[in-house]
Amino acid sequence: MSDQPRRPRRPAKPYRRPKKDPVRILAFEALRAVDERDAYANLVLPPLLRKAREKGDFDGRDAALATELVYGTLRRQGTYDAVVAECVDRPLREVDPPVLDVLSLGAHQLLGTRIPAHAAVSATVELARVVLGDGRAKFVNAVLRKVARHDLDGWLEKVAPPYEEDPEDHLAVVHSHPRWVVSALWDSLGGGRDGIEELLRADNERPEVTLVARPGRATTGELLAEEAARPGRWSPYAVRLTEGGEPGAVPAVAEGRAGVQDEGSQLVALALAGAPVEGRDRLWLDGCAGPGGKAALLGALAAERGAVLLASEKQPHRAGLVARALSGNPGPYQVVAADATRPAWRPGSFDRVLVDVPCTGLGALRRRPEARWRRRPEDLDGFAPLQRGLLRTALESVRTGGVVGYATCSPHLAETRAVVSDLLKQFPETELIDARPLLPGVPDLGEGPDVQLWPHLHGTDAMYLALIRRTG
Repeated sequence: MSDQPRRPRRPAKPYRRPKKDPVRILAFEALRAVDERDAYANLVLPPLLRKAREKGDFDGRDAALATELVYGTLRRQGTYDAVVAECVDRPLREVDPPVLDVLSLGAHQLLGTRIPAHAAVSATVELARVVLGDGRAKFVNAVLRKVARHDLDGWLEKVAPPYEEDPEDHLAVVHSHPRWVVSALWDSLGGGRDGIEELLRADNERPEVTLVARPGRATTGELLAEEAARPGRWSPYAVRLTEGGEPGAVPAVAEGRAGVQDEGSQLVALALAGAPVEGRDRLWLDGCAGPGGKAALLGALAAERGAVLLASEKQPHRAGLVARALSGNPGPYQVVAADATRPAWRPGSFDRVLVDVPCTGLGALRRRPEARWRRRPEDLDGFAPLQRGLLRTALESVRTGGVVGYATCSPHLAETRAVVSDLLKQFPETELIDARPLLPGVPDLGEGPDVQLWPHLHGTDAMYLALIRRTG
């Protein structure tokens, strides 16, 4: 035995409970809801923020940070996955989803915000201790310290293939879109590298909140009295809230006299309402009316001309949303819960028909960034029969001399021109109307006669519109 005296043991450090950060805990809860329940962040986040404010946990700055953490992480998920994959010793599919959500939140703070690196790592490790436990928090700490070694540009040089070798994969990693979405958007947009990069960047920007003053119920002047409100770019009924805010706090919105509606969506309704028809103009149809934004605008425009709107929506709960949006309309209207592919009305009944068909939603990735990771190319095959069936019914429902508007919030050619082309072949007694003059002042509308709007060119969702007149 050694004669050396034993050194006294240092007393163990007392266990320190993790600090609970309400902002980051809320952001984590929102991401888990998106991942576990296929929820949409724009539906999950508002009630979480409202509950936090009611508990006194949040002020305005806290809500802004939580919103940025959630949406920023979702928009850049593909890029952050590529970075984190370089910093772990296993395939990402073997990392538990809650752990990956915490790592993504940490990566966004390190690479996508101005939060100092030490604070971003420390705050995320504390979050991990609260929601994952001390053991997995050590793993999070080790990974994020590796992430912090480079800034975003430095990581992109490491994880993105050179543009010259694989343009689509390069753009997919750099701009955080699935490769197939990059390819589809590029096909629809055409042109070279500059245009597609501008579009992908625009998809990753926070969109402004846009309001619509419903004619006969509210005015843009009333809405412009709100703080940081600016006129819309193209729609005479649009007002932009340039600093975000809570639309429900605007009195006209709370009372249903105005609503939240992207300017591209407003332009679709205005173009259909402005298209020339031959003869009477008394009965309009919105064949896919839920949740009611276009129906409310169409109903108000119809009322100004003494026309009646029939709003049809297949899902009863969405039909209820349509009825709420139309409540208080200055003229007569009717809302029915009906399948527009099996119409409850006679053929040739309507003077104007709008079908804003269900689609992949690739035109609204600014507002629903998680949709880019949720959609698959095979989803197009699922939507195709419904889109064609709805346009077929619309063309059967309009009278000779009347006009049909086919709209979709996707620029994918399979959901836009391919559908219209197929149905025009089946209905030879129809013709395309040039929609461009019906969007006065809007630039960069292409060769026509249909119209494709773009986030980077127009500041709107990527709405598509074709106007078709029934000639016989």
